[in-house]
Amino acid sequence: MKIDVLTLFPEMFTGVLGHSILKKAAENNAVNYQVVNFRDYANNKHQTVDDYPYGGGAGMVLKPQPIFDAVADLREKANSTPKVILLCPQGERFTQKKAEDLAKCNHLIFICGHYEGYDERIRENVITDEVSIGDFVLTGGELGAMVVIDSVVRLLPNVLGNEESHQRDSFSTGLLEHPHYTRPAEFRGLKVPDILLSGNHRLIDEWRMKESLRRTILRRPDLLDHIELSDEQKKWLEEIKKE
Repeated sequence: MKIDVLTLFPEMFTGVLGHSILKKAAENNAVNYQVVNFRDYANNKHQTVDDYPYGGGAGMVLKPQPIFDAVADLREKANSTPKVILLCPQGERFTQKKAEDLAKCNHLIFICGHYEGYDERIRENVITDEVSIGDFVLTGGELGAMVVIDSVVRLLPNVLGNEESHQRDSFSTGLLEHPHYTRPAEFRGLKVPDILLSGNHRLIDEWRMKESLRRTILRRPDLLDHIELSDEQKKWLEEIKKE
């Protein structure tokens, strides 16, 4: 996968893309990152990328020309038809399902805005997807882009050490993930559930699913409105509700 990021503050991405899983993904050639300052595409000597809004109002608005030219250049160099993603509070709420969809793409371009907003012609003519990471406002799109990139890259083949890791993540199944335990089996009088030490994988899988259902109904019951449970899961859920 090729990921291009258009931003006025490319140095913000140095630490995020240069460490941990995101760094390893690049080293293993699962992904190639390029962070571009779209000010470099401004067609005036002062490299101006914003201007006052028509009709008046507070703040500055990003001009269309630098963004149009930057995206066109990146498309031409990659010889691809990428997804062009605008980080915007008006965009669709980012979900695990959206991350899974984006992970199937070969080329993503993220546009990180600042100031009051974007010229609407950018939204109407350049963008393929608008994404919001939550119902709150940040100073720019950089942090949102980092969140989306992290969630997408970890889904790429051979990025995580165990391919089952992301398949069992919270939200991947529609439910919250079950509790995890590791050694020692007893710590300061606190014991790991006996079932996890039994070696009976069928019962362990059943316990994990029940705990996943328990956590979901207690913490995010709204998630249950969007998934289809099996008859067995419905039975377990009713038992949990009676506890």
